[in-house]
Amino acid sequence: MAKVDLNCDLGESFGAWKMGMDDKIIPLVSSANIACGFHAGDPLVMEKTVALAKQHGVAVGAHPGFPDLSGFGRRNLAMSAAEARACVQYQIGALEAFCKAAGVPLIHVKAHGALYNMAAKDISLARAIAEGIKAVNPGLIFLALAGSCMVAAAKEIGLPVAEEVFADRAYEEDCSLVSRTKPGAMISDEDEAVSRVVGMIKTGTVKAITGKEISVQADSICVHGDGEKALLFVEKLNRAFKAEGIAKASLQEIMACRKAK
Repeated sequence: MAKVDLNCDLGESFGAWKMGMDDKIIPLVSSANIACGFHAGDPLVMEKTVALAKQHGVAVGAHPGFPDLSGFGRRNLAMSAAEARACVQYQIGALEAFCKAAGVPLIHVKAHGALYNMAAKDISLARAIAEGIKAVNPGLIFLALAGSCMVAAAKEIGLPVAEEVFADRAYEEDCSLVSRTKPGAMISDEDEAVSRVVGMIKTGTVKAITGKEISVQADSICVHGDGEKALLFVEKLNRAFKAEGIAKASLQEIMACRKAK
């Protein structure tokens, strides 16, 4: 039976501003990437989201981004490698404190937004993120865009890395995500998105925006919890997994299976 992790970016509310349906999405995924206060989230939201993940047996991961609350971390910022490394360490440490208080382990780290997209193509930035993660805990799993510089950087320094693909995003031929500013970047047809996900898990391929079939390693599927139909989509994805004989599994289990092969 095929196995895959299902992750979602969560804990992205801030103060009186609410985003997403965390309480409804968390029971349906296997990993939660929790915002650490730089692009979204605040201490109370972090504490609540960790508690929700614990309640539903969902693995917790840190979701560090650029210090850009007003831009939701989606604006490119110029940072030295040292700054990027320190920013990642700082944010992991913040979430780790709430994990320790709740008695749950921190399992993985996934960069957010512009930090993620820039590091996918910039090996120096990718290496800085990987080094920041390893400095905190060399056992943390770096959840990275499949086939990206982040994967290469993690392997280069001996950091565990899992490769993720996206349910609702189009791909360029080099495995990078199509920019949100371009037509066709977001896949709004839920049935098409589900079909693409099943194909990526079972065949290790997906059709790029150009029409070319490209190879992808689908250890984890990312779904976004802030869309208008997010809950319905995650429910539909879970039903498709059941119908296709695909089991949801934690990143730790996915990594263990890979090592055993």
